[in-house]
Amino acid sequence: MEFRDLVVRALELVGMPNVSDFFPALRFLDLQRFRKENEMVWSRIIEIIGRLVDARQISSADSKLENNEDVLDSLLGENEYDLSTDDIKHLFADLFVAGTDTPAGTIEWAMTELICNPDKMVKAQSEIHSLVSSKEIIRDSDIPNLPYLQAVVKETLRLHPPAPFLVPHVAVEDAQIETFTVPKGTQVLVNVWSMGRDSKIWEEPERFEPERFLELELDYKGRNFEFIPFGAGRRICPGMPLAHRMVHTVLASLIHAFDWELEKGVKPQDLSMNYRFALAVHKTAPLRVVPVLRTD
Repeated sequence: MEFRDLVVRALELVGMPNVSDFFPALRFLDLQRFRKENEMVWSRIIEIIGRLVDARQISSADSKLENNEDVLDSLLGENEYDLSTDDIKHLFADLFVAGTDTPAGTIEWAMTELICNPDKMVKAQSEIHSLVSSKEIIRDSDIPNLPYLQAVVKETLRLHPPAPFLVPHVAVEDAQIETFTVPKGTQVLVNVWSMGRDSKIWEEPERFEPERFLELELDYKGRNFEFIPFGAGRRICPGMPLAHRMVHTVLASLIHAFDWELEKGVKPQDLSMNYRFALAVHKTAPLRVVPVLRTD
């Protein structure tokens, strides 16, 4: 839980308005103490990961494993990348911070929307059950055969993009966008949250309607600019393939193995849909649901 809280705080610090962004001359003063806290958070994250890496090094040396068991074993062993132990610790810090918090938030929003729209939940479960028996587990290879589940994920990303302004970009040269001039060196934020709720693009944009993506040939690989939750072009999110696999597989597994109920006395209309804004968007009040094991 400490590690999770550190990851969330690291993303909050990145997304917080900083007076130094508006007055660069004051940056060295660190008036809001963001830089100091950020250094402390990242130091603690790397310390926790470092203990795991060091422990693996010792256990691997003791057991003299000949076969690599996972990515960490592969990096610690002989490999073409020639990474130092310090490099590996920082690499895994990046992977965990950027690659776990945002997919987890997307899964939470997807479950929230399905709980609030039980007919959509039933439809998604029925599709999965028709493909995978209740005694089988969901595999990556099943996902392409679950178009409605994919539509649920797309609709979730439309309404609740994990990074509502994407990652800040900088114009490398002067650009003219319709009537707007963007000077070279300008920091650019892309408001994909508003794009996903634009009534000029989407019919009933506030409504959770996965079916819209069954009729539209849209994906989020940066080719359809009305729907770019991961960005587009050369600077598209490098973790998109990982997020795609994680979100679909975990969400499908959750609704395949269990039925879900809200805590006693809580109704879907009581669920908070408010946001806690940072670099990544989370629910202000975490979703709390009770799993009911399926017996069929």
